[in-house]
Amino acid sequence: MLNARGSLALVGSGEYLPEMANLEKSLIEDGIGNQKAPTYVQIPTAAGRESRDRLLYWQELGRAQAERLGVQQIFLPIFDRDAADNKEFVAQIRDSALIYMSGGDPHYLANTLRGTPVLDAIVENWNTGGSIAGCSAGAMVMSSKIPNFRISRSAPTDGFNLLPDLRVIPHFNKFFKWIPDSAAKVLLDAPGDSVLIGIDELTALVQRSGEQEWRVFGEAKVHILKGLPAQQLAHDEGIFIG
Repeated sequence: MLNARGSLALVGSGEYLPEMANLEKSLIEDGIGNQKAPTYVQIPTAAGRESRDRLLYWQELGRAQAERLGVQQIFLPIFDRDAADNKEFVAQIRDSALIYMSGGDPHYLANTLRGTPVLDAIVENWNTGGSIAGCSAGAMVMSSKIPNFRISRSAPTDGFNLLPDLRVIPHFNKFFKWIPDSAAKVLLDAPGDSVLIGIDELTALVQRSGEQEWRVFGEAKVHILKGLPAQQLAHDEGIFIG
């Protein structure tokens, strides 16, 4: 993690919304500052099993955000492993200022991209100065493991291992209203020395290019739940994680 040059944002919710435009603009500027092209790549894989209308909704949200920010939108329809092998998609990822993995099913996202040329290109772009953002499912896959809270007796899914000792609960200020207690226990049971964090909606935890400290962006809070002293962090407050 510390060798990567690019910025990384873990977002609780709100991808492509006007409220998060300043965050996304800053991530693009970070990438441009590292000689990346002013392009805004959407990776909607986590929503790959949603309806066509829903996928068009995400594409339009991204288009409107890119227009606000004055950059080029690139929406890559990577909804299965065949698409994740597509050389044209790989080429479009390689020099982009921001790669954004949006919400949906974290297990589907991880299983679709893990071990593919598309994921290799995302990681290479990050290691050479591009920014990555992951919202909800896109934040959860950054870890080594994704707990299976929907089917509590099922084994965790292997994540992308970009942040192996960090686990994220997105939508934290709403999440436990949606799920039963048995699922909550699975999410809260991070192993060993892992750092477990909850990120509220319309809020992100960001590590900037070349920095070790993480800093909060947004209107709500980031909650440190395990692995570090318990605390709540508000906008522009920072913390060192590993």
